[in-house]
Amino acid sequence: FTFLPLTEKIKPILIGSNQTALILVMSISAEATQVASLLLNLTQPDTEAIRNAELLLKPILKNPNSIPALFEVLSARGTQPVAVRHVAALLLRKRIPGHYKNLPADYKVKLQADLLLLLAGETERMVRNGAIGVTSVICELQTPSRDNAAASGQVPWPELFQFISAATQDANPDARELAFLLLMEMTETVGAFLSMQFNQIAQLFHGSITNEQEQVKVKTAAVKALGGLMSFLADEPEVDIFCNLLPALLQYSLECQKRNDEDTVSVILDVFYDIALSTSAVVSNHTAAIVRFCLGCMSDQNFEMNIRDNASLVVATLSESKPKKFGKDTELLKLTLDTIFNLIENSDETGAGALFMSNPAWRDDDDDGAFDPEGDNATETSMAQGTLDMLACELPKKYIFKPVVEMCFSRFQSPNDNHRKAGIACLGVIAEGCAEPFREHLTEIMPIVLQAAGDSSAAVRECACFTLGQMSEHCQPEILGYSNQVLPIAFALLDDQSVAVQATSCYVLEMFCERLSPESVRPLLDSLVRKLAEMLANSNKRSVQEMTIAALAATAVAAEEEFAPYVEGVATLMGKLMSITDEKMFSLRGRALECMGHISIAVGKENFRPYFTQTMQCACEGLAFDSNDLHEFAYALFANMAKTMEDEFIPCLNELVPHLLEVLKQDDGLLERQAEVKGELGAFDDSDDEAEEGNYVINVRTALLEAKKGAITAIGEIGTHCGAAFFPFLDETIKLLQKAATNWHPLIKAEAAEAFPSMVTSIVAAQHGGSIEWTKGVITGPCPFSDNTATVTSVILKELVELLKDDDQETVGKACGGIEKTLDLCGPFALAMVANDCLAATHALLTKSAPCQVLGDQDDYDDDDEHETFMVAVCDLVAAFGRVMGPHFVSYLPQFVPPICEFAKSSRPISDRSMAVGCLAELAHELGDGVKDYWRPVLLPAILAGLADEDHSIRRNAAYCAGACCEGLGDHIVGDYVQILQAVGQLFNIDPSTSDTAAAVVDNAAACVSRMIMASLSNVPIQQVLPVLLKALPLKNDFTENETVYKCVLGLLQLNNADVLAQKEEIKRVFIAASAAESEVDDEIKQQLQLGLQALN
Repeated sequence: FTFLPLTEKIKPILIGSNQTALILVMSISAEATQVASLLLNLTQPDTEAIRNAELLLKPILKNPNSIPALFEVLSARGTQPVAVRHVAALLLRKRIPGHYKNLPADYKVKLQADLLLLLAGETERMVRNGAIGVTSVICELQTPSRDNAAASGQVPWPELFQFISAATQDANPDARELAFLLLMEMTETVGAFLSMQFNQIAQLFHGSITNEQEQVKVKTAAVKALGGLMSFLADEPEVDIFCNLLPALLQYSLECQKRNDEDTVSVILDVFYDIALSTSAVVSNHTAAIVRFCLGCMSDQNFEMNIRDNASLVVATLSESKPKKFGKDTELLKLTLDTIFNLIENSDETGAGALFMSNPAWRDDDDDGAFDPEGDNATETSMAQGTLDMLACELPKKYIFKPVVEMCFSRFQSPNDNHRKAGIACLGVIAEGCAEPFREHLTEIMPIVLQAAGDSSAAVRECACFTLGQMSEHCQPEILGYSNQVLPIAFALLDDQSVAVQATSCYVLEMFCERLSPESVRPLLDSLVRKLAEMLANSNKRSVQEMTIAALAATAVAAEEEFAPYVEGVATLMGKLMSITDEKMFSLRGRALECMGHISIAVGKENFRPYFTQTMQCACEGLAFDSNDLHEFAYALFANMAKTMEDEFIPCLNELVPHLLEVLKQDDGLLERQAEVKGELGAFDDSDDEAEEGNYVINVRTALLEAKKGAITAIGEIGTHCGAAFFPFLDETIKLLQKAATNWHPLIKAEAAEAFPSMVTSIVAAQHGGSIEWTKGVITGPCPFSDNTATVTSVILKELVELLKDDDQETVGKACGGIEKTLDLCGPFALAMVANDCLAATHALLTKSAPCQVLGDQDDYDDDDEHETFMVAVCDLVAAFGRVMGPHFVSYLPQFVPPICEFAKSSRPISDRSMAVGCLAELAHELGDGVKDYWRPVLLPAILAGLADEDHSIRRNAAYCAGACCEGLGDHIVGDYVQILQAVGQLFNIDPSTSDTAAAVVDNAAACVSRMIMASLSNVPIQQVLPVLLKALPLKNDFTENETVYKCVLGLLQLNNADVLAQKEEIKRVFIAASAAESEVDDEIKQQLQLGLQALN
């Protein structure tokens, strides 16, 4: 079979010719007449007539003989109305799949031949389009198995493709359009069976699209058919044949834009979206041209907003699939950013829309009533900000961060309010995607943002609050160093005349406060709580009320037990809201539940006990409402209640856990017939005796997904904190979590990974009193597990190891954390159950060869690729191997150390370098002299480079690593003490009061020196070192090192060394401060320090 030559059976097409018309105009049978009369009733504006016709048609359509009758009606040109013939075509398309196998073979042949004659002669466009649909269905039913379609060389219904070939060469433009419409309708069939003819088909498309004399309707049909094939073949190598037509397609796209042909532009944008993720080199080579066209569409105010938004989605998707190519093209990136900024600054819309438009309450409070719950509601600003957010998240930071920040700073200097609004808003938009460079440049960015918070324009102030909130959320912990500046500003803006500014200031407080210490929030605590309570009581806007509640909850989290005096008043306010029964206000009810959950965590069991029963009652009552959102809030509350109340939560388990397990059993995606989803003539889709294979789609229940995630979270916390009481539910829960771990949605898989360890915690509580004694590296002798514990632990670890191979990075990170928790609880006997597979999967992650790492822009690898957050969990798991395996892990170091060191290179991002040095430090701490072979080639260079780094987190980890090596390697490295002390000594010049991270560096430097002294006192110049060490005490941040530093100082005192005694007064100062009641030092160490004080006196 070849595509172009004609057969004798198919003559050139003359649509509407008299000859063809004579063939098709005939009297119809009695059966067809009856069907036609019923179809006529379906077209009438009479509900009762339509209902009666449907009832009479349904039994008729169950009979295979309905197919010839319907085709007679379809073919009855001149004797039946166009509308009736069109309905006949629609019903034929629906019913043929169920009846085709029962039709006689000779009738099938006749049907196909007559259908081609009908197509050739039909002049009514509506009927012809219906017949095209019937043709595509019959062609699909004629197809052999697609698995070996190309290999078999079989082509379904060859006469049809000869017909199409003839039509493409016909002088009549209607015939040429018909050919391309048929190809479009049969995209999957063409893509599966005509691969040998792809080059010829591509020539047809090219000839039509580039022919200046061709009619627009023919070109449009060709473009739609071409687009369908490109989309269908997007992941196949054959797509390149059609992607070579991209220049012609782009040129035609511009023509369509000029004449404002939105329908065709929409089709083309859909094609660009479908091929954006393709690995085709041809697509990659045309990335810039596609982006430029899309940017033009985004800026074209003649287009409807949905078209412009679709164009922005293509740009965002190309940034995801071709991040380095996009980022390296500085001209293209500049054009993209210019377009984005222009859209924002030329609009009067809020620049904080990224925050508000995602909030249903804010949309409901919108006075202009412009929000359409059924529409996409895109605006120029939301479109631009969404695109910028995607660029910031996907493009390498070295390409995107600097140009955006420079444009933001430049705009902020403008006298134009909208320019300043755009500048400050875009800073907030990129805060998440560019969090790492943001943290590095806070000293330059914060003054601008703080200045914007006092701007004369309310729009600018609103955006400043939005940006402060984004920075508070994504620039931790560095942003906390600005608490003295941020909190007063946010507090003052609660009284702003603009409601939007008030709301965004609540957002700032929420994001900022939940990570603060009690000391930081204490100065404003009373006035802040009173102000927020006043706003909550007086506001009539649900959005402001919700944000106020969130800010109150965050304030409680920051204040911890100091919030106790306010619990009664806040609980009274929340009690009213938790009882709301108005469905439109359920989000407010949910926020109140959420707030009470956070308060319980903040103030603890004793302070929250009086409010526990009422809060639980309100949450459980909410489960009776048909609201997945309300259920989700309730499940989050249950998780927090279990965490807070622990054993006092146990009485709730018998009723609550079965409900949660039922949630896990629900389907979060419904399989529905495709025709039902489309809805056209849906009354005729229901058939008990017909199989419609392949005509199904998944309808995702997003709200249920979130609720199911919340239920899994609650189950995990209950299993962890209710321990043995959860044991009766263990078997069923594990089975459901196993099912959740294979869920199609990563949200559910990740949550299951996080909940798995709690199953082990529960059985260990039930059968081992809550803990298992194990020794590092020891797997000889009797196993400490009961049979049940061994079974559960094995099942859970195997599930988690399997999730290490998942293609979702968040899931993999949660699985790493789950394995680490399980190993810390159960020790080396647990690891032995899965050791080989677990070590291999972890090594694959370190070498970036795991399934979750091999997707994307692989052909453009850079040594300084972006930091992947989940890799922190991977390195933590490697450290856990050392902690559990001990000396047994030394033999694995040759495989694990090199890839860890790759992350420590100076070209890597700060987070990578900090992570790698921290991992090396943990291994040195756990393996002792097992790392001696790596001291000179790996550890010493990493330590010296880290100590000299400008980043505090890297310095901190390097100091810890140096101390761990000195402690573990002893005399083996004393020759390097001088250069280590010189490098560590520089850290004591850091002012610990500037930030928590600065204090942590000094604390770790003190711990490093302490370890060096204890490891080899004779190699430390104590006279010079001790005064510096004592000046840094007591520790300010990293209190885990208290034992190390005070053990060192107490040990020195016992030596009665003259140099030590010379520092007697300074030692007394340190001991007095460290042993004070408010000190963060453990009581046992305090007692030792007090004895030391007595000796000094």
